[in-house]
Amino acid sequence: MKKRTKPAGGGSEAGPDASTGADRQFVTALQRGLDILRCFRPTDGALGNQELAERSGLPNSTVSRLTYTLSKLGYLVYIEETGRYRMGVPVLGLGYACLGGLKVRDTAQPYMDALAEHAGDGILVAMGSRDELSMIYVACARSSGVVSLQLNVGSRISLARSSMGRAYLAAAPAEEKQRLLHGIEARTDKARWPQLQDEILRAIEEIETRGFCLNCGEWHSHVNSIGVPLMPQHGGDPILALNCGGPAYLLPRERLENDLGPRLVEMARKIQHAG
Repeated sequence: MKKRTKPAGGGSEAGPDASTGADRQFVTALQRGLDILRCFRPTDGALGNQELAERSGLPNSTVSRLTYTLSKLGYLVYIEETGRYRMGVPVLGLGYACLGGLKVRDTAQPYMDALAEHAGDGILVAMGSRDELSMIYVACARSSGVVSLQLNVGSRISLARSSMGRAYLAAAPAEEKQRLLHGIEARTDKARWPQLQDEILRAIEEIETRGFCLNCGEWHSHVNSIGVPLMPQHGGDPILALNCGGPAYLLPRERLENDLGPRLVEMARKIQHAG
């Protein structure tokens, strides 16, 4: 297997979770097949083997065998006219099975809807879980207006640069946190890393001192947001995180710090108690 030079998924920011050392129980072929599926983004139409090889870092011959197998199983659909693949319906079934197992989504949705209505048009309230070095939205709420961030369930955002991702890092166990920080550093330009590290550590400190972290233009130059961790309600449940974000002109720092930040912390407390 050649050295991976790009994150799986061209933005999924594959992380250190795939490091298995000498674990004889680990099935590398299964990992590689899942890496291929992770390469697809919501904005992709169809991808060819060459693109999948570039995104996954796997050899072309390996990718060819994996896409053939995945297409035979229905997880990929081969388009003869273009020689490319798109996601198959069975993948959607897996996703909904995952969401169905996250009972906290049902508990949280009314609280998220209420906060979104309070925040107003243009503001998105979301819940997410970590996948390697990304956060994936598992629930969303918007006000009744039509203007909002174009993110939905299944959208990926950066673990390192988003308020949601930094809230997750603040709540992660020490060993996992260090592993993730090492993975982020390895995939960050050396000149950029000191500033990014300072931003992450500042966010973790904010979570510890006031319960939420602030992100003003650090994920996207024109977007401000806040993040709050949501600890597992039951054994085996994942750590989740909540955020509230929108255009910077609608969410100035003062409003985030004095209104929406405390409300998001209180919402997380209510969700945990309700569960």
